[in-house]
Amino acid sequence: MGGTVGTPSGSLETHGLNPSGTVHWNLDVEALIALAVERGEGVLSAHGALVTATGERTGRSPNDKFIVDEPSISKDINWGDVNISTDVETFDRMRAKVVDFLSKQEALFVQDLYCGADFSEALPIRVVNHNAWHNAFARNMFIRPNEALLNEHEPAFTVLHAPHFEADGAADGLNSECFVIVNYAAKEVIIGGTRYAGEIKKSIFSIMNLILPKKGILPMHCSANTTGDNTAVFFGLSGTGKTTLSADPKRALIGDDEHGWGANGVFNFEGGCYAKLIDLSEEDEPAIFATTRKHGTVLENIVLDADGVPDFHDTTKTQNTRGSYPIEFIENRTVDSKGGHPQNVIFLTCDAFGVLPPISRLTPSQAAYHFISGYTAKVAGTEVGVKEPQATFSACFGEPFMPMHPGVYADLLSEKMDQHGSTAWLINTGWSGGSYGEGSRMKIKYTRAMLNAALDGQLDGVDFVKDERFGFEIPVSCPDVPAEVLQPKMTWANAEAYEAMADKLATMFNENFSRYKAGVSPEVNAAAPAPLS
Repeated sequence: MGGTVGTPSGSLETHGLNPSGTVHWNLDVEALIALAVERGEGVLSAHGALVTATGERTGRSPNDKFIVDEPSISKDINWGDVNISTDVETFDRMRAKVVDFLSKQEALFVQDLYCGADFSEALPIRVVNHNAWHNAFARNMFIRPNEALLNEHEPAFTVLHAPHFEADGAADGLNSECFVIVNYAAKEVIIGGTRYAGEIKKSIFSIMNLILPKKGILPMHCSANTTGDNTAVFFGLSGTGKTTLSADPKRALIGDDEHGWGANGVFNFEGGCYAKLIDLSEEDEPAIFATTRKHGTVLENIVLDADGVPDFHDTTKTQNTRGSYPIEFIENRTVDSKGGHPQNVIFLTCDAFGVLPPISRLTPSQAAYHFISGYTAKVAGTEVGVKEPQATFSACFGEPFMPMHPGVYADLLSEKMDQHGSTAWLINTGWSGGSYGEGSRMKIKYTRAMLNAALDGQLDGVDFVKDERFGFEIPVSCPDVPAEVLQPKMTWANAEAYEAMADKLATMFNENFSRYKAGVSPEVNAAAPAPLS
């Protein structure tokens, strides 16, 4: 048995581990970063941030994530291409290999943490890594307990993380050398074959997404902010403006990615942020930019210039460059990472077809429908002359992390909104006056003005018109926004072209939603758009 550094709050022997080297328990990030540099796991930037590389895998590996199909959860899981099943035998075989690999390492790093800022619902977790930098990532991302909470910590779930151990693919009953396997009965996650740190946080998020709905708590893949008595949550896929629009100098950030909506309001799951850094600039996102110059931040796949300064425009390694940092690095935030019940629920989309209005108000049934749809559209842009946008649908704006049927989460959202009188808004940050290649991107100053008007109640007294195809309500006026911008059809030079594109998008919505129809109420199904031709 090796030595021990730090204060252990348990024993690794309970996990079947028999470490031959040193076990570092609950070290702070500064100590972990020093060890990471010493061990050759990364280098310090000119400003003292730790810069690491994840190798070939620079993002999640969705085809390599599995859930053990066993009686306690089998009926709860929405099995399919997203929630892929494996058996207990495969898990046990891979777990034994991971345990053997970790036990032989010259050092292991352990963190005892919590997921959930509302400690009445927080999940105590343990993360075991054989890289110091991954352990620093875990400490940044989850809730760091005080001494009293650490003393009473008993892990409800444990992550055994062995990124340098690779599976034997098909011979091990897996799809590749990489694997992320969640076993709810064993209350464990095993990860191997990938150094992408996001797999650690997303595996715990997925676990919360199965546990919390059974308690009547809605888990959400969203950002959130508040003024203290006015809280908003922001759902949106990548590129829709979720991070940008929730960062508001007049409103304190609750969190940027994962939250729960429980009996006491909204609470952050995490103790830190995991921000995309591609094309980051001090002018556009000063708060996030400032975190990259702090000791304690971990930068993934960032290229440094000759002076050790990060070049956020260099995508040599990946476009998915990332930075993890404790939420304390953001000055304009809530102290307790909590907020009240949301007055407003914001769905963000970047509609590159130029059809959806820049802001519209949704009924509860429409909110559930668009929540399940999780729509945005990406521009093609990869081939010369290709201008046709690509529709993207991700249920609940986070389908890869939602183990249950999307209707379960949508029902909870509708229930919470009805109980607390929340208003749902769909905001399109995409194209106006035509689709991508013909129209233009909605001006951020207009989007910000419309969002502020919705959050501040300035749209409560204005007239609305119903969209004949999608059914939601569009305001006829908004402070600091030209009236014609609010009605998409009015911004197109060719009205017939607009009608055809709108019908096309409505049909895409219906085709996507067909796989969910059986699991939702008649009211939600009735909220589907109706093509006019």
